[in-house]
Amino acid sequence: MAVDGTVGIVLDKTSELADLCGANDYNLRIMERLVGNRIYCRGNELYLDSEDEAARELFRLLVERLLESMAEGMPPTPDLIIALHADLTPEGSACPDSGDFLESCLQIPGGYGKVFPRGRAQSLYLRGLASHDLCFSVGPAGTGKTYLAVAWALRELLTKSRRKLVLTRPVVEAGESLGFLPGDLAQKISPYLRPLYDAMEALVPFEVVRRLEESRAIEIAPLAYMRGRSLSNCVVILDEAQNTTKEQMKMFLTRLGENTKAIVTGDVTQIDLPRKGESGLVHALQLLARVDEIFTCRLDARDVVRSSLARRIIEAYEAE
Repeated sequence: MAVDGTVGIVLDKTSELADLCGANDYNLRIMERLVGNRIYCRGNELYLDSEDEAARELFRLLVERLLESMAEGMPPTPDLIIALHADLTPEGSACPDSGDFLESCLQIPGGYGKVFPRGRAQSLYLRGLASHDLCFSVGPAGTGKTYLAVAWALRELLTKSRRKLVLTRPVVEAGESLGFLPGDLAQKISPYLRPLYDAMEALVPFEVVRRLEESRAIEIAPLAYMRGRSLSNCVVILDEAQNTTKEQMKMFLTRLGENTKAIVTGDVTQIDLPRKGESGLVHALQLLARVDEIFTCRLDARDVVRSSLARRIIEAYEAE
């Protein structure tokens, strides 16, 4: 029952309310931030304190979708709440078939939970990964391009759909000359691949990553060491691809063998090459634009999910 200035939703089970609210009402705080109004519970009812009709309708639909997900055995995690909210906002609903975008969520065996797309662009990205053997993901920092690539690759590896995950990137800062750094090859290149490791450790326990490395199911390699190889039945992630040269990009793309998926991620606004016009990523995007078998996902500041502050910073730089 609603009172003046509020809208209330009656839940059939007290357990549903507890799951919706989350530990220490954390889920409610997430929903409050997304909807922009105070949310509280009383008995077995959930209330939104707002006279804004649009906010009321969004709140009702969000709770309805969460209850549907719970009925299907999907707990209301913060990621799910954010994903559903993105799907229900005007931008999210503009995506074709956005109603079923959660079908593109990833379940990683032994992982910390399902990975949900946060908005239509990420949903299309995951669908592109499922349907194309070569995918380019281009966008600013914080849009999830590397995180989703690693999530997809780990799912393929841990379900034994692919035999190996190869992680590579150009080492522009050291000019591809790693000999002066201490340690073996893995230790030399590891600092440059830290973002990929961060993503893996956010998705699965560290012990899983270590086990996969020890069994050589995960391989790390600087881009310069990829020449002459033929990669089959693998997932290969080329990160920071904006810093490849045209020759390096051609070399990488021609390594792909049977049943291999390649994911190329990069940010064309952060090219560290001495001559930015020589970027292999920029050249490949133009050269291969009409190849139907290649999927390209272009993300922008609206797709930043790292934080609202990161989004505003990127928007400020884009507007400069």
